[in-house]
Amino acid sequence: MGRAGARERGARGAKTEGAGIRRFFTWKKLLGGFFVICLLAMGAFYVVYLLVPVPSANAQATMQSNVYRYSNGKILARTGEINREIVGLDKIPDDVEKAFVAAENKTFYEDAGVDFMGTARGLLNTLQGKGKQGGSTITQQYVKNYYLDQDQTVSRKLKELVISLKVDQRMDKDAILAGYMNTSYYGRGAYGIQAAAQAYYGVDAEKLTVSQGAYLAALLQAPNQYDWAIATPTGRDLARERWNYVLDNMVEEGWLDRSERAAQKFQVPQKPKAAPGMEGQTGYLVAAAKQEMVDQGISEKDIDAGGWTITLNIDEKRQKELVEAVDEQLEARLDRKDNKVDATVQAGATSVDPKTGSVVALYGGAGATEHWMSNATRRDYQPASTFKPLVFASALENGAETQDGDEIGLNTLYDGTSRRPVEGSETPFAPQNEDDRSYGPVTVQEAMNKSINSVFAQMIVDAEPAEVKKTALALGMKDGDGFVEQPAMSLGTMGASTWDMAGVYATLDNHGKKVTPTIVKSAEHKGRTFERTEPPVGERVISRESADTVTAALTGVVRNGSGHEASTSAYQAAGKTGTSENNKSAWFAGYTPELATVVALFGEDADKGRQVTLTGTANSGRANGGGFPARIWADYTLGALDGGSDARFDLDVAETAAPSRPDPTTSPTEEPSESASPTEEPTETESPTEEPTPTRTPSTPTRTPTIPTPTGTPTDDPTDDGDTTGTTGGGDGGDPTGDPADGGTEGDLKPPRP
Repeated sequence: MGRAGARERGARGAKTEGAGIRRFFTWKKLLGGFFVICLLAMGAFYVVYLLVPVPSANAQATMQSNVYRYSNGKILARTGEINREIVGLDKIPDDVEKAFVAAENKTFYEDAGVDFMGTARGLLNTLQGKGKQGGSTITQQYVKNYYLDQDQTVSRKLKELVISLKVDQRMDKDAILAGYMNTSYYGRGAYGIQAAAQAYYGVDAEKLTVSQGAYLAALLQAPNQYDWAIATPTGRDLARERWNYVLDNMVEEGWLDRSERAAQKFQVPQKPKAAPGMEGQTGYLVAAAKQEMVDQGISEKDIDAGGWTITLNIDEKRQKELVEAVDEQLEARLDRKDNKVDATVQAGATSVDPKTGSVVALYGGAGATEHWMSNATRRDYQPASTFKPLVFASALENGAETQDGDEIGLNTLYDGTSRRPVEGSETPFAPQNEDDRSYGPVTVQEAMNKSINSVFAQMIVDAEPAEVKKTALALGMKDGDGFVEQPAMSLGTMGASTWDMAGVYATLDNHGKKVTPTIVKSAEHKGRTFERTEPPVGERVISRESADTVTAALTGVVRNGSGHEASTSAYQAAGKTGTSENNKSAWFAGYTPELATVVALFGEDADKGRQVTLTGTANSGRANGGGFPARIWADYTLGALDGGSDARFDLDVAETAAPSRPDPTTSPTEEPSESASPTEEPTETESPTEEPTPTRTPSTPTRTPTIPTPTGTPTDDPTDDGDTTGTTGGGDGGDPTGDPADGGTEGDLKPPRP
């Protein structure tokens, strides 16, 4: 009885205890508790929603590369840490946009920006250490890419959820979709749809097909695993399966007709290509474009921030022709390894369309990664006798007269005696001609053909050095420390670049209307603008008659003078050679009616940081302007004009009286007539040492008129221009044909070079 009673009392106690628990955990109470927890969670979430702001974009999301393109739109190079070029949806085909939505978030256009179930699943997986398990909407992925980071933490997931809701309320769906497509990583170092389109299919985003777009959309799930070039057989099967999934979803959503879907074929992506670097000429072109933008008011900081699409005026074909011309006419003949002179040779060139000012080709050197300074834009070498046409242009423009009162023109007679002291100048100057050769009375045309130093030294005095400098600056040369207003300036003793001189000669080609070389065709960036402070082709800076008369003279240089290496029946050309003092630089500046190009060689000892002579280049004696530069110019021009051109100069030439005394050009070694020197008795031109040798005052340049010309000049070299500045020589060598100048008018051109 005792034990039974105890058991009964225990059973009643257990029942009472169980009933108490059931009374505490009733379904109503459990449901109420659940609602309370939900309310508390909602309250907490609301507090988080209020406290978590939409942050600024993360640094990587806004970084872009600058994209440089040739004039035809083909990509030349990309610069910057991130390979991204942001494009709007207007640059992406609609069916490609829909492919991304079909791949990632079919309810994108209807949802509130979040997938609570997917996010909850992601949070649970994160807590369990299983990593990313998907389920995010396009909005959430955009938020993660643009505002947050890739860390897999609970706090980051919660922020993503909150910010996604806010972003969906504040931004329209198109903006979100564009942001997602532009911030996603596609593999191969490509961020954004534009970079991906180029990386995988070699086209801009606007040219993508439905099939290509479906592959890129599929790629986002696993960029490395689905990259066709590196994928395993299993990876390729998965990539194709995902591609089919995207297209099928598009059909399901009504974004693609079934017939179109059936016609789709998987397009295998191209093999990976290294992003264009700065090797070869690319670095020079990019640097020139960047400098031009800075000169036009865009800060270097803004450019380096990225996001620019910069289209150059560079013609891809002509650029290739210029590089090949230098390689074939110069580099193939140099022994840079074993020849000390050859090792110092630097080449530079700039080619300009005289009608537009566009720089269509540029040669900066052997390669921007090997020789960082661009030989096309450097201004530390003298342009030598390529300056002489500017002296003549100024004389024409200002109606200058000789010391005898004769108007200066093509037929005006000058005394070509070597080391003849200039008259009418407070600064003594008596330059020596090439090989100390005297010519006696010569016309301006022949003096230009042979680049006779003594003639142009006197002409700059007649035209006044200050006026000549003013004309040169108006034509496009740059002022500098070496641009001194004195007679020696006639020999091009200032510094200049091929870029500068190409602009000058293009202005002459364009009948005196100012041509400013421009390499940037357009530069586009969201939020920034690029506008020129001056047009590439401006107002007239010298009269058409003056410019055309200079052109007429320069056609004679090509046809009958030192520039004959550039002569061919394939095109009509005008040009001028130049070789600086001690043969440190050699130039050919020339133009056709369609193209103005300047080519130069520079002697540079980079290790010692000094200029050196070019004499002995390729074991050919003096590397004068009528040699390598003229041959490079001719080779390039022939290719750039597609084998030639029928265009002819339309010239309005200034008329001047014919010489009143016999033109002595047929016998330049004869004694000059008594009137050859207006103020003193003529001397024997073949015996210049019998003349009183003038001396210079300490205030004049330190170069003396008795420095010998460089040795090593082959005696049978008909291309020797001898365009030496200073007093170490002058003149462009002998007339290779022996014919007198014909005034620069049109005539029969020489047959093409073999």
